Amino acid sequence: MVVIGAALIALVALMIGVIVLLGRRRRRRFAGFDEMDGRDFEVFCAGLLEKRGFLDVEVTKGSGDYGIDILAEKDGVTYAIQCKHYAAPVGVKAVQEAYAGRDYYDRMVGAVLANQYFTAPAVEAAKKLKILLWDRGYLESMMEEEDKG
Repeated sequence: MVVIGAALIALVALMIGVIVLLGRRRRRRFAGFDEMDGRDFEVFCAGLLEKRGFLDVEVTKGSGDYGIDILAEKDGVTYAIQCKHYAAPVGVKAVQEAYAGRDYYDRMVGAVLANQYFTAPAVEAAKKLKILLWDRGYLESMMEEEDKG
């Protein structure tokens, strides 16, 4: 009985170790986009969108882009996307920029795609202004789908 109990404890410890290592590897992999600069992040996001079936994906020129970093289309719906590469939660200003840029570029949908999560005021503003918020979790799920495909 003692041998079986010790073997069971060793097996559980091994399983916990594997789970911890896999979690660390996943966090390191996703942290890769945190190391990018803003422009590289925009190009990275454009590539992910293309792999998810978006068409006519265009990274805007940068300055004078009216707050929009990516223009794209999917299933007949046109998008104006603001990318935010921050070290802290994304606030209302990004939502306002996506709202203004959506109208400037005459797109059907405005979105903010970020490497972080959004503040509560940003979420509230997005609901009111009908702006999609694609946060870190959404970005990570796009990357996971890419890996599976």
